[in-house]
Parts: sequence; C-alpha cells; structure tokens
Amino acid sequence: MTTVDPNFTTDADREARRARLFTRINAADKWFNVLGLAWVTPILKAAAGDNPRAQGKEIWRLLVVPLIAIVGFLLLWGTLAPKVQTSLGAVPGPAQVWEEAVNLHQDAQAKGVKQAKFEAMVDKRNQRLIDAGRADEVKDVAYTGAPSYYQQIWTSIKTVFFGFLVATAVAVPLGIAAGLSPTANAAINPLVQIFKPVSPLAWLPIVTMIVSAVYATNDGLFSKSFLISAITVTLCSLWPTLINTALGVASIDKDLVNVSKVLKMNTYTKITKLVLPSALPLIFTGLRLSLGVGWMVLIAAEMLAQNPGLGKFVWDEFQNGSSSSLAKIMVAVFTIGIIGFLLDRVMYALQSLFTFTNQR
Repeated sequence: MTTVDPNFTTDADREARRARLFTRINAADKWFNVLGLAWVTPILKAAAGDNPRAQGKEIWRLLVVPLIAIVGFLLLWGTLAPKVQTSLGAVPGPAQVWEEAVNLHQDAQAKGVKQAKFEAMVDKRNQRLIDAGRADEVKDVAYTGAPSYYQQIWTSIKTVFFGFLVATAVAVPLGIAAGLSPTANAAINPLVQIFKPVSPLAWLPIVTMIVSAVYATNDGLFSKSFLISAITVTLCSLWPTLINTALGVASIDKDLVNVSKVLKMNTYTKITKLVLPSALPLIFTGLRLSLGVGWMVLIAAEMLAQNPGLGKFVWDEFQNGSSSSLAKIMVAVFTIGIIGFLLDRVMYALQSLFTFTNQR
C-alpha cells in the first residue's frame, strides 16, 4: 500500500508561486539597474525569503554604503562650509542651499501665475476685438517677463537634445562609412583627430559669427541664441558617437560579412540587417558619451554667450553678487548634475530596449 502526503500538492503550488515570484523579480532587476535602483532587487528577494544573509550583504553594498557616503559628504560640507569666507560671505551649507531651492520653486510658481494671468488678459482682449468685428486687430503678444528657473531648465534640455540629435544624424552615417570602408576611414580619421580636442570656447565665437551672418532674422523657427548653443553642442558632441560607431562597425564578425557577400545583399540591406544590429551596443555607448559631453558643453556655451538656460542663470547669479547668489549657484550645480544623470539613464534605457546586450 502506498501513502499519499496530503500536503504534497500544497507544497508544490507554493514552490511554483515562489519560482514565478523570483522570475518576475529577476526580470524587473534589469529595469531597476537602468533606473539606478539596483538596491530594490535584494530587498525584494530578502522579503521573498531568498537567503536573507546574502541579500543583506547586497543591501549593505548597494544601499547602505551609498547612503553613508552621502550623509558623510553632507556632514563634511556642513562643517567646513561656514569656515570658508568669500566676497559674498561664508560658503552656504546644505541647509542654506535647500532653502534657496525652495525659494526658486516658489518664485517659479509665482512667475507661472503671473504669465498665466498675462496670457488670459491677452486672450480676453482678443476675444473682445473678435466680438466687436475687429478680428484684423487681433494679435498675439509674447510674454516678456523674466523666465522662471524651471523654464531655464527646460530651455537647456531642449537645446541639448536638438544639438545631440543633429550630431547623431551626422555622426552615425559617417561612422558606418568609416567602419565599412578603409578609404572612408582614412579620409575621416584626420578630421576627427584635429577637431575632437577643440574646446567649445574656441567653437563658440566662430559659430556666433556665422549664425549672425547667415541667420539674419529673429523671426525664423529658431532664435539665434538657440541655434548658437545647439550648433556648439553638435560640434563638440558628435565625436564620441562617430568613433564608437566606426569601431562597432569595423569589429563585426567577419563570418557575418562573408555571409552577406554570399547572399549578395545590397548596401541598404547589409547596413539595416547586419551592420546596425551588430554595432548597436557600441553605437549606444558613443551616444551616451556624446549626450554627456553635449550637456557639459551647453552649460559653458550658455554662460559665455549669455544664451537663455541654466548656464546663463549661473552667470547672472555670479554677476548679481547678492548674499543668496552662491547658494543659488550651488542649487544650479546640483540641478545640472541630476539632469546629467537622468539623461544618461534615458540613453541606458534605450540601449537596453534596442540592443541584445547591455555591454559590448
């Protein structure tokens, strides 16, 4: 006679549910890494009962140690800052910088309300003219008030993405050509070696003069200041993408290249079906580097050219010389760093979506 364990089915179901749970956690781990939240995975695994001791070590490494480092940095900053005296007073500590961040937020809200009130007044005036049969007198009046902190952030983000997209449109085709053709590589490589080290400080006056001469009107689709900053970003940020694209294309498995010759693929099919899928990991590495370079270049360009954006905000506060200027500049520094991190995370997420591996 055989005996049947009445709990066998229950235990099997429990193990199956546990296995499904860990499968979901492991699937989500990739996106936690993309978002910079890798510490969430060991917490979830520990909560699910997967070797709490080992997961505790991971939580310590991924979460507790970085938090200790941040707290230590804040304590050191808060201790040393009051001891450093500048022409604008003592260097602000974390509390003063946070206070100015709150003030900038409140100021942005107040400016938003003021702008909305102005636009509502203009709309009301135009509607009265339309109701009176004077539609020909209707006109849009642009708001000329000072931009808020958030508007300056948005201006910088739009500018860097425009310059980055133009750089990508130029760099990727050139990189593919250089990777596929030794002759094209020989032609492009000297230009890369000459122009890659050029600082944005050198490009800026050249770009400013050319844009001012060619783009003679301010009534076009883009303002002159926008084009100057965006073109400077393009000229400085296209090189990492070009170099990595050429390297990725040149390093394609030779067997795949031979297969394309046997199948008699035309150039377009070869590039779309063979070259790009194989080279995408390195292309995205170049794109991430280019976007980071572009963001740094943009801030410098905005400061020097006095173009709208975060760079101009930093320079204006430096020139302002008020007691709160240094704290506002520090708020801008943290803002620039956080946005730079988020831009990199965006590119990393796209890389995870479109490539077969996150690392070459």
